[in-house]
Amino acid sequence: MRHYLLQRAGLGVLVLWAAFTLSFVLLQVLPGDAVLIKFQNPDLGLSPQQIAEMRQAYGADSPLWQQYLHTLAAMLHGDFGYSVQAGVPVSELLTSNLPGTLRLALCGFLLATLLAFVLATLSRLPALRGLRNLLQSLPALFISVPTFWLGIALIQLFSFQLRWIPVINPSPWQGLILPIITVAVPISAPLAQILLRSIDEVATRPFVAVARAKGASEHYVLWRHILRNAMLPVLTVAGLLLGELIAGALITETVFGLGGLGQLTQQAVNNQDVAVLQAVVMISALGFVVINLLVDLLMPLFDPRLQLLRGAT
Repeated sequence: MRHYLLQRAGLGVLVLWAAFTLSFVLLQVLPGDAVLIKFQNPDLGLSPQQIAEMRQAYGADSPLWQQYLHTLAAMLHGDFGYSVQAGVPVSELLTSNLPGTLRLALCGFLLATLLAFVLATLSRLPALRGLRNLLQSLPALFISVPTFWLGIALIQLFSFQLRWIPVINPSPWQGLILPIITVAVPISAPLAQILLRSIDEVATRPFVAVARAKGASEHYVLWRHILRNAMLPVLTVAGLLLGELIAGALITETVFGLGGLGQLTQQAVNNQDVAVLQAVVMISALGFVVINLLVDLLMPLFDPRLQLLRGAT
């Protein structure tokens, strides 16, 4: 088990290094210059010599390999650099904007998981057998709806038509209801699809037939035998959906005007603030690595056979 954890941690470090290198190269080849965008503003009244000094202060004139090594060494020490546009350390911007995005993403994931399990469970209930095809087709509908369109449609319906959720000065949790639904619906679709297929596969296995032959009810077989054994593929997909979850949260924050990494990323793209964009990429990559490591650790709880396999390594 220890060898397995070390191997997974090593792969995680490799993923982080690859994400850093790829994002650094792509951000450097973007047209324009963040320092010039900010300091060539005529309202500032800076001379060309002063602008050159600012470029030197931000390290924009250094060779790319020096910038790469300096940025990599700084990130290893937790230093994400300075935002050219805001003039403050990037870590301060992350500290003030990251909690809102994490709250939205976590609540959205929990609701998406709940929706997936509700759809999968309802489709297996004998009383709703006639609606099984309809319930199983809902994930395809959910995944086909663009996130930004869903957010606008929810605002139009619940805020302007039904007037259930105020648009102006809502309470903190009122302002999160529609964004959470917007994030959750597209994420719930692949979870529900995988869970439905896994349930159908597990339902055909011999131990399920044995449980029914012993007189167990359909509800008991579903909850005790089928769902537990159908969880493993869902856990794997849940870890891989982190990127889509973060992307959905960023788009949703932009649609609803919420403070968080979404607006921070939008402003950084508009101003080509490379340090901020690099930090957002690395935070997302770190979250992906941590979540997938947690999924790998949770899998043996649902499939004891993995404990034997990992114990042998």
